[in-house]
Amino acid sequence: MDETMPADRPEAGNILATEKIGKLLVKFAVPTIISFLVSALYNIVDQIFIGQGVGILGNAATNIAFPVTTISTALALLLGIGGASNFNLELGAGRKERASHIIGNCVVLLGITGLILCAVIIIFLEPLMHAFGATENVLSHALTYTGITALGIPLVVFTAASSNLIRADGSPGYAMICMLSGAVLNTILDPIFIFVFDMGIAGAAWATVIGQAVSFVLAVRYYFNFKTVPLAAEHFKLKGTYIRAIVSLGAASCFNQLAMTVVQITMNNTLNYYGAESVYGSDIPLACVGVITKVNIVFMAFILGISQGNQPIVGFNYGARNYDRVKKAYRLAATAATIVSTIAFLCFQFLPRQIISIFGDGSEIYFRFAERFFRIYMAMMFINGIQPVTANFFTSIGKAKMGILISMTRQILFLLPLILIFPLFFGIDGVMYAGPIADGIAAVLAFYLVSREMKKMKELAAQVSEPEKADRI
Repeated sequence: MDETMPADRPEAGNILATEKIGKLLVKFAVPTIISFLVSALYNIVDQIFIGQGVGILGNAATNIAFPVTTISTALALLLGIGGASNFNLELGAGRKERASHIIGNCVVLLGITGLILCAVIIIFLEPLMHAFGATENVLSHALTYTGITALGIPLVVFTAASSNLIRADGSPGYAMICMLSGAVLNTILDPIFIFVFDMGIAGAAWATVIGQAVSFVLAVRYYFNFKTVPLAAEHFKLKGTYIRAIVSLGAASCFNQLAMTVVQITMNNTLNYYGAESVYGSDIPLACVGVITKVNIVFMAFILGISQGNQPIVGFNYGARNYDRVKKAYRLAATAATIVSTIAFLCFQFLPRQIISIFGDGSEIYFRFAERFFRIYMAMMFINGIQPVTANFFTSIGKAKMGILISMTRQILFLLPLILIFPLFFGIDGVMYAGPIADGIAAVLAFYLVSREMKKMKELAAQVSEPEKADRI
């Protein structure tokens, strides 16, 4: 059979085509959510112990270092989501040989790009910390923390991307174990290194790298026992066709993370500048936003877990032309993400001081700023699940440009300009008001675009059913 032609009923016997959508979403989303929570745990645990052991300047330093994390995540998503989406589309269409090449090329690219990013961060470390918004008081802490955690960049990129590929292969539980094992070790080592060995912020950094190394070893091990397709030496030879396919479908998720990085850097510098002109000073806003960003990551872990857990279901069934299942999967994922977003909204509005207190003590003015930032910046959190679920949906069905567009709307098209413009009129409060306005516009646009796509799939489903009716006659 020609490899470019679908095999006869390739979906037969695959649970992605036969199992109930709700059961599938639970099967794939729950381990994915846990994986994202574990990833967030690396940052949260460091933030908590650093806040308790080092103080506000330590929290500010991790905020300055955070763009390095988002850049690493962007690279992992570019190759992980791009590889997983292509893999499931090819598998759903019955092209197993191409699916094997996608996985092999992805693995090689992960190794190369992770090492390159590590080298760039280490070489340009101090200029990057200045560019990311470090103040004189925060700089030394930021250099120490980022200089050490940069060594783990190749490990975290490989593991984070591999978790997507492992889930796409039908092993969400193993992907979860990869991430969980390292996070648990990090949690154990953090207080030992920071308090017992008195290593301070350097101890938190080394605990993170050691945890990442354990997760990396487990991820590498999986490729020797890949389930759905065979992996041979020839599959690991880089080829332009497969690289372009991977990058094309991973670009939306990658750009979304890069957009977050740009926004984070811009926000840090804006808070630094306008904070100095306010009663808060520069260090308090930087520390508060660092904590709020990490807390938001916890809630977004649920939303992103639902979104990416939905990817194999949507990708396989779209490739197999089971359009009704594709639509059901999207609607269920969007509903679940909205429920989670609403719970997060209620927490941010009614429990801001209790949340911020977890990360250490501070002055009354510190807590007052944090409470206002939580309540205003996150005022539209209840609709924040729509955009990431929709962007991942378009990527999963092979429509990379639409996925990129939706991914870029909130961060680049709306939030970034507002962060720059509003403070000119409202001072540091302008940064807070930029958030809910960008969230609202992005959600409305995502809802409109996905509604239009649903109508197109209804027409495609009708075209598929016509030949089947003719066969029965």
